[in-house]
Amino acid sequence: MKWLGAAAIALAGTAPGLAQRAEQWPMETPRGAVAAQLAKVKQGVGAGPFKSDWDSLRAYRTPEWFRDAKFGIFIHWGVYSVPGFANEWYSRNMYVPGNKAYEHHRKTYGPQDKFGYKDFIPLFRAEKFDPAAWVKLFADAGARYVVPVAEHCDGFAMYASDFTRWDSSEMGPKRDVTGEIAKAARAQGMHFGLSSHRAEHWWWYHKGRSFPSDVADPKNRGLYGPAAPTGLPADNPDAWPDSSQLQNWMPPSREFLDDWMARTSELIDKYRPELIYFDWWTSAPLYEPLMRDTAAYYYNRSAAWRQPGIIAYKGSQFAEGSAMFDMERGKSDALKLTPWQSDTSISIHSWGYAQNDSYRTPKSLIADLIDIVSKNGNLLLNVGPRADGTIPDEIASVLAGMGAWLKVNGEAIYGTRPFHYFGEGPTSSGQVRVGGQVEESSKKGFVPADIRFTTKGDTLYVMGLERPADGAVLVKTLYAGTPYLPAPIRHIELLGGGKIDWKQTARGLEIRLPADASGGMPYALRVRVK
Repeated sequence: MKWLGAAAIALAGTAPGLAQRAEQWPMETPRGAVAAQLAKVKQGVGAGPFKSDWDSLRAYRTPEWFRDAKFGIFIHWGVYSVPGFANEWYSRNMYVPGNKAYEHHRKTYGPQDKFGYKDFIPLFRAEKFDPAAWVKLFADAGARYVVPVAEHCDGFAMYASDFTRWDSSEMGPKRDVTGEIAKAARAQGMHFGLSSHRAEHWWWYHKGRSFPSDVADPKNRGLYGPAAPTGLPADNPDAWPDSSQLQNWMPPSREFLDDWMARTSELIDKYRPELIYFDWWTSAPLYEPLMRDTAAYYYNRSAAWRQPGIIAYKGSQFAEGSAMFDMERGKSDALKLTPWQSDTSISIHSWGYAQNDSYRTPKSLIADLIDIVSKNGNLLLNVGPRADGTIPDEIASVLAGMGAWLKVNGEAIYGTRPFHYFGEGPTSSGQVRVGGQVEESSKKGFVPADIRFTTKGDTLYVMGLERPADGAVLVKTLYAGTPYLPAPIRHIELLGGGKIDWKQTARGLEIRLPADASGGMPYALRVRVK
């Protein structure tokens, strides 16, 4: 396959000895099984209608189900939920001297050569894992699709893989977690996707080679993998360059790339996801040919299933228009012409379960959902279950609050499309990064003047992100004679009921809301014109 040649060329140009070291990396993956899977991928890429080039892949279109769904659930669940300390990077950070997870581990479990990350696996029993109960909780919250992490950077696959024994079907829970969630979601009528963070595994455990630990034990190579150096002068994640500078990183070996492609295509074949999310390190230059082959294979396979798939990415690894852009813990500051997605977490400090975490509120997340949908986006909201398979009460409470709001106001969200303007108001969503992305951590609170619009057929929905204390609302965009409506407004209703007074003047649409019985939640108005 063409990307095998690209990998070999890239390796040949790297530091002396890298290619030799990479080729000698003793993975447990059966080479024959990998070769057979790669041959299957090659055949699938050649089957059409999509080809492995960006011009062909730009024929991709986001399916209508996704544009209608608006709200999905992301799930970070794995071995890292056993220690539940700080965040889901515990698997790496426990091997980084000076990191608080390193110190915590030694104090709590002992030195890393006596108790390593692998030793958490038998403790990851998931004895209370009930996928049907999970999915019901998500559906009651108003979510329309579910996206579990099939493999995080730690190298432990949360599915039944033919390419590793370090997976949830053979160890820990001894259940095909991804498959069970897929079955439960589809039984509930929800769409199913999955994510892979496998690419980062190339360097994930490297610091575990810098002192006595179980990372260096060959018996554990199937879990800890190459544990390769990053090639950067500092091994502190906070000092690493962004994805646009990944050419400075030490590239993975051809063997690792083969394994990545085998595992990725295996997920496609076994679980037929309607959405696949790739994490950031697939932006590294050596992955570019793999991204084309993966997209062509996935789009061709899903077309044959008559269930067009979506690839969500958050770096620069796909040509614009060939997949769907995702913003992690961020939003857009403008209406986008093509569908996009924002993923964030109910928990503030971690994606996976972490003890003593802090949590978002239903109100703040509903306001973000409205803001995102008004700009042609979807919200993928993450939950982090405990190791036993239970979902923390704090998370369940937030989901229940969101579901209660959506049961009343969902018609202004589901199945809608953007208005001419996404909205109005003085509040910037936050500090803008390159590409119009807004950092979640810098987002300011909304004020009553912050209004958002959506449309469905000939109905316009007007939503306020913050309810005014006195009930007085002015929507400047909808002034009398506005060119953005085909005729004067004839009728306005508050979703959920309640008498409102309104008039369309030269100042704008002036509204008086009834007394608030929602506890200060955002409100939604149904507006119809003559």
